[in-house]
Amino acid sequence: MQVGMVGLGKMGANMVQRLLQGKHEVSAYDRDPEAVKKSAADGATGCDSLESLVRSLKHPRAVWIMVPSGDPTHETIAQLQTLLQEGDVVIDGGNSYWKDGQEQARKLGSAGVSFIDAGVSGGIWGLKEGYCLMVGGDEQMCRRLEPIFLTLAPADGYLRVGPVGAGHFVKMVHNGVEYGMLQAYGEGFEMLAASPFGAGLDLQRISHLWNQGSVVRSWLLELAERAFAQDRNLEGIEGYVDDTGEGRWTVEDAIDFSVPVPALALSLFMRFRSRQTDSFSAKVIAALRNQFGGHAVHGEPAAAPSPDRQA
Repeated sequence: MQVGMVGLGKMGANMVQRLLQGKHEVSAYDRDPEAVKKSAADGATGCDSLESLVRSLKHPRAVWIMVPSGDPTHETIAQLQTLLQEGDVVIDGGNSYWKDGQEQARKLGSAGVSFIDAGVSGGIWGLKEGYCLMVGGDEQMCRRLEPIFLTLAPADGYLRVGPVGAGHFVKMVHNGVEYGMLQAYGEGFEMLAASPFGAGLDLQRISHLWNQGSVVRSWLLELAERAFAQDRNLEGIEGYVDDTGEGRWTVEDAIDFSVPVPALALSLFMRFRSRQTDSFSAKVIAALRNQFGGHAVHGEPAAAPSPDRQA
């Protein structure tokens, strides 16, 4: 079937390729003309604007957007609303907040345009392995678009999880769980490296070992094995960890729903800590310990005043 793809970054461009391999007709647009040329070379119809992309598709149209969440997504959908007709559908496959998706659905619905939120997981491996799709939206519309979803996903990798908003909500929680898993693996390997056996432990082989019937086996461990094979001690990597927003939203919604998520919350806070070269809170703690107990500190602290009380 026909589909328009807006946003040809690492995931969007690969999704175009996978759809083309599935014999779908794809029109592709990105603000970067070089990205459009690359997708056109793969077999897509290259478009130089949203207007030309919409014109290239037959009614009823399906337009999939893979652009950053927030303003880029809102602006793209607002422009599409002026171009699409009743019966068309917009699929948001980016990491948008689920409540934003519900609001977009209301706005598009006023013009008779449907909205589907598709949580997409698979990263740069999705072209080869397929994308896990967590889809929210009208059941009949999702059924109409199933040929696209089934092409993008591996076997059993697509599910309509509920109405509009449910797709991005499930993906949000998925990413929150991912934060916790990554933190656990990171701490575990740090323990191995810091142990008395650290220099003699082969982290690549241990990653492989843990994937052979262990209860902690996973695709993430396969990627750890790959990373340690490329750089045994990860010396070429700075320990700075970004967050895309979904981990924050998971914790914020957990507070709203009164759901305890201590592991997920702490994994988010550890990402913030990774961005500090020298923690000010740690400086305060060190200074206070020096003040009340005369505990040694690193650096050159000012002389502690004479104590007026015992601590």
